[in-house]
Amino acid sequence: MSPRYRSGSTSAGTVIAVIADIMAVILGLWILMYLLDANRANDLVQFVHETANWLAAWSRDLFTFDEAWARVVAGYGLAAVVYLFIGHAIAGRLRRH
Repeated sequence: MSPRYRSGSTSAGTVIAVIADIMAVILGLWILMYLLDANRANDLVQFVHETANWLAAWSRDLFTFDEAWARVVAGYGLAAVVYLFIGHAIAGRLRRH
């Protein structure tokens, strides 16, 4: 393989890892805002909530704990972990090739 190709793979891997990290940070930030009872009328809180809802649409209501905070932590937390795992696995694979 040429060094140029490897550099492109490394760059693509880095981009994918950073995107996965940003997605996980947004989800983690929403969990923190929820647990700290952030003001939902605030524009930043609304943006983070809407973005986290979109990112965790597949896992948001996956768990049926009695406590709302546990559903939020489990549903959004699972999405964050999955994005980190998949994103970094893909990035690592691109970096190796």
